[in-house]
Amino acid sequence: MTAPRILLAAGGTGGHMFPAEALARALLGRGLAVDLATDERGGGFGDRLPEVKVHRIASGGVAGKGTLTRLRNFVRLGLGFMQARSLLRQLRPAVVVGFGGYPSIPPLSAAHRGKIPTLLHEQNAVMGRANRFLAKRAARLALSFEQVQFADSVPAARRTVTGNPVRPKISAIGDTPYVAPRAGEKVRLFVMGGSLGARVFGRAVPEAVALLPQELRNRLSITQQARAEDLAQAEADYRALGLTVELKPFFDDVPQRLRDAHLLVTRAGASTFAELTAAGRPAILVPLPNSIDDHQMANARALESAGGGWLLPESTLSASSLAKILQEVLADPARLEKAAAAAKSLGKRDAADRLAGLVIDLLPQDARAQLREGSH
Repeated sequence: MTAPRILLAAGGTGGHMFPAEALARALLGRGLAVDLATDERGGGFGDRLPEVKVHRIASGGVAGKGTLTRLRNFVRLGLGFMQARSLLRQLRPAVVVGFGGYPSIPPLSAAHRGKIPTLLHEQNAVMGRANRFLAKRAARLALSFEQVQFADSVPAARRTVTGNPVRPKISAIGDTPYVAPRAGEKVRLFVMGGSLGARVFGRAVPEAVALLPQELRNRLSITQQARAEDLAQAEADYRALGLTVELKPFFDDVPQRLRDAHLLVTRAGASTFAELTAAGRPAILVPLPNSIDDHQMANARALESAGGGWLLPESTLSASSLAKILQEVLADPARLEKAAAAAKSLGKRDAADRLAGLVIDLLPQDARAQLREGSH
């Protein structure tokens, strides 16, 4: 018999794609077939999961757009809905799973019209607008936080906290105990945060490091993401302090960098939150200002309130404010270790398996029986 097929629908950014990829791995491992629907931006899972076929569906964002752009994108969403209906007739998926972003709206809406059960996954502490639009008709809503703004539009019986899936290499970091640096030992600081974060941090972090006591500054080993056009200036700033820093526009070995880090300075996107908590790493969080519904601020507050990090809004970010936090926490190994443990307590390293379990619960009875037979 043909394996039951699951269609995943996700926006093209990493925040949507990373958890979709983690679920795809878990479903493939359980003997299900998986397809992915996204828009032109979404690169799919690339060579990492070649068995997952990518289908392009028209879509477009509406929130925060001008009138003409909104009208054009409403038309594109309508076209995407027709494309999605055709795709569902072709694939005949047993369940459709949405990960947010406007590209998820046409496939999920078409699934609702076709009476195919749907599962939504929300990565942030504030439910995104696409998921808000789709939530009331979803069979199940999977959450990454215990408290999610707007999630109460869905009855509690249909809501489950699964966490936000992360890559296996990230999850494995949590198996190794976090040990804070003692007096005189090297302190490994990892600074990352997308292009907008890299620009802000490229200026603020070197200035803050310059304000630290000489003894602490000499102990620093800094790995920092910086925009290509800012690399030369950041290198010069650090060189003036007598520091050699590893600066790159992009790091393709984030799991290893995260494993090595004693402290991070970073944005507060959903994927960052999930990786920090799965790995159990303390962080100074500078949320992206003006993110839609200020969801990064909500994410950062959730980590800070648990004791897993320190919130520093960009409106109050300065060399002195950042230097103050760095000096206080790096001088106190016990405080760092307590924060690392608090961050780890929020992590759900089995989030992909939890999500996969919800998908299987939505399968028709004969499909579940087929999976059970295949596992014997």
